Amino acid sequence: MKALYDVPAPAKLNLFLHVVGKRPDGYHLLQSLFVLIDWADTLHFECRADGALRRHDRGDALPPDDLCLRAARALQQASGCAFGADIHIEKRLPSGAGMGGGSSDAASTLLALNRLWGLNWSRERLLPIALTLGADVPFFVGGRNAFVEGIGEVLTPLDVPEMRLAVVKPAVSIGTKEIFSSPLLQRSESVAIVAGFPAANGKRSEDNSTTPEVASYPSNEANSSGERKGSICRDHQTPEILVHRLYDGWGRNDLQPPAQAASHEVSTALEWLQTRYENSRMTGSGSAVFAIVRASPNSTSATRAVPEAKAARERDTVTGLESNLKATPEGEFQELPDGWVGRMCRSLSVHPLRGWAED
Repeated sequence: MKALYDVPAPAKLNLFLHVVGKRPDGYHLLQSLFVLIDWADTLHFECRADGALRRHDRGDALPPDDLCLRAARALQQASGCAFGADIHIEKRLPSGAGMGGGSSDAASTLLALNRLWGLNWSRERLLPIALTLGADVPFFVGGRNAFVEGIGEVLTPLDVPEMRLAVVKPAVSIGTKEIFSSPLLQRSESVAIVAGFPAANGKRSEDNSTTPEVASYPSNEANSSGERKGSICRDHQTPEILVHRLYDGWGRNDLQPPAQAASHEVSTALEWLQTRYENSRMTGSGSAVFAIVRASPNSTSATRAVPEAKAARERDTVTGLESNLKATPEGEFQELPDGWVGRMCRSLSVHPLRGWAED
């Protein structure tokens, strides 16, 4: 095989992100639900016989030794492969967004070179290399939406119903180190909200219908004794229930308060989406934010109708942003503030390259 063109590297969103502890080496322990979306970078690979690895940027210049080159080098060294590659990157995902763009590029590089070089390594063999590159890379190599634990290496695949998501990235980018070192984060480090999720199937109610089994765990809502409480649907056979609960405010992103304290733009973007879709949340360590877009009232989907434009215009006096939200045929939002980018996305059930490595 001489080349692979138009290789996608999709982004992800954290539908929730809870910090539940900290390891002795300083890494934070997380619990999150990662969902792939159809906003993606595009990569092109051409095989080289001389073993050299070269990256060519078809847009803004990337750091000299980015994750793609590191991924290619790691696979080359682990496999002893004599081939090299020219790697062309078309960046469409915003940087500093918390959407895993660099990690996704690295994962697509591993999967593509595994195919281009004829290695045919299994996913299990690629995953240890992925973990050395970054905590999010194993998720993209895994290729399925997943409940994520540890520092990102413990993946439990989860079937999530298709969702429409409005995603906006304000101009500001906030350093991950700044977020994780914030004193605002430490208040929730010991909270373990969804330990063991997903678990049991639904149980029968008194009228013999199937209802989701709900387990209670601590959350941001404190009772009279100061203890935190909350719940999540543990019936992974009805994941649309989870989408309802997320839309209605279940869970949170523990990294969001530090990000909002670091930049008012994050708060503005969150409120801007809230006026239109009645929900909003930051993804990852930010600064991108998203909203679950409900379908029409007559739809059988797990989502409902978005607020009317008039109501959004009335509430937009708070943010000072334009209410007339328009999207191009490609889904990109227009009339955003300078430096902002955004688009209407759909979730993906599996990674487009899922079949490029055997389980």
